[in-house]
Amino acid sequence: MASRLSTGVSVLDRQLDGGIPPGSIVLLAADPASQSELFLYELTAVRATLYLTTIRSDQAVRDALDRMPGHVGDPTIRDVGGNAPLDTANRFVRDLPEGANLVIDVVDALEEPEPARYRQFLNELQTHMVNTGGLAVLHGMKRDEESANRGYTEHMADVVFDLRTDVKGSEIENRLAIPKFRGGTPPTETIKLQLSERVAVDTSRDIA
Repeated sequence: MASRLSTGVSVLDRQLDGGIPPGSIVLLAADPASQSELFLYELTAVRATLYLTTIRSDQAVRDALDRMPGHVGDPTIRDVGGNAPLDTANRFVRDLPEGANLVIDVVDALEEPEPARYRQFLNELQTHMVNTGGLAVLHGMKRDEESANRGYTEHMADVVFDLRTDVKGSEIENRLAIPKFRGGTPPTETIKLQLSERVAVDTSRDIA
């Protein structure tokens, strides 16, 4: 579909009938030890991107992108992990241009304030993304104790990517589930992925 926005990962675009509707908020939930940031890096190659980092420094993100062998763009990177990260992130969001990507890596730091303030941030983010026709990806860590207000993030997200990483014997298995997809039909099965230098489909056969 011409109206969809590419994720930068061709296998996902095919599963999602061409990509994600403009104006969407995507939650990418993943284990902290996974290679989930590869999704974020590939997204930077398809459109202008504002990359807000809350844990790593902006230089650390730039160094990681520079080490990638390809399939990345040249995003604007800003470290918002200091004092009042929610307010700082909100100021950057207001200036996001038409049709751009927004990446927040990781969103956990923004989920900590009181529910009313975070709810306001999410609603203003959603309004801005709809008005500009862009795509926001909120990278959230899956932990034993979820971040405060993670339920708000999951509810407000138009699309949820749930990356599951398991070690089975000598193999590391990555499966992507898409349980939620407003504006489309989510895949009924998980997608087996290889996460190495880039995101690719794992074509190896499953062994029962």
